[in-house]
Amino acid sequence: MFKKLSVVLLCMMPLVAMADDSATTNLSLLGVSDDAQTLKLSVRRIGLDWSKTQVRNAAEYQDSPVSALNATSQDYIKGVFDTILEFTKNKFKWDNSLVMEYGKTTLKPYNAPATTDENADKILYSSDLSYSCWEFAGLKFGPTVRAAYETQFADSDDSPRQNIIRSSAGISLFDHDIIKSLYLTGIHEYDFTFAGNQNNKIGAEFGWRLEYLIREGVKLSSDGYYREYFSYSGYVPTDLERDLSAVMRLDTNLWGHFTMGPYVQYRLAKAREAEHYGSNLIVGISFNYITDFLL
Repeated sequence: MFKKLSVVLLCMMPLVAMADDSATTNLSLLGVSDDAQTLKLSVRRIGLDWSKTQVRNAAEYQDSPVSALNATSQDYIKGVFDTILEFTKNKFKWDNSLVMEYGKTTLKPYNAPATTDENADKILYSSDLSYSCWEFAGLKFGPTVRAAYETQFADSDDSPRQNIIRSSAGISLFDHDIIKSLYLTGIHEYDFTFAGNQNNKIGAEFGWRLEYLIREGVKLSSDGYYREYFSYSGYVPTDLERDLSAVMRLDTNLWGHFTMGPYVQYRLAKAREAEHYGSNLIVGISFNYITDFLL
């Protein structure tokens, strides 16, 4: 009961904060000015993550203690498209983002047919509206509401492609030099992945997007979320109870707007029917195109 009440309070906070803004305009913390409106298209990342292991004549070295000579050849490649349209006017900020990624790993054993597994498959469109009630130390704070649609490019071997409509409301910190977004919201999901087995889920979400300029041309960034679900309208064994996703990337400028650097991506989750957590850890090198356009 306490968890459900917490979600309700989080969802009500945007309305409370906006209503209270007119009564707090004389507070010393209030430093938001009526800035001119801006429209900016940010290409946060158009990238390619790639790795390749090529082993020749592995059959002749199957008894060799040198594992590098008898390993399985494999190719890993993932494409990423991440862009956002940012509109700001006075105290409001409206972001519309589109994230698409698709990745595969192909294994080529010397004595068996090649096999392919999907490592990533996501299409996420989201629209976020934030309202800056207060500003201090270069950081804006206020209520936020979000709406998103998440799906995939293709069905997996064991299930259809994911289809989820997600809405949320809560509070956020944003537009800092380092803290681009830090939020806590209550969420509602309508999951219609399985035909005839639609499910409404209620939970809470904590998320972040951070950027730190180490020096000119070298930037460390991280983004991710943690979700916990409290209630469901029905029982679907594959529905998640907890879900953590985190990415950390180091971008070093090569020339123009092109960068290269290492990255780490981690996913940890627990399904309702599972006894143990499932996880996925990817470490690699990414090549990216990153830029901004003022419209």
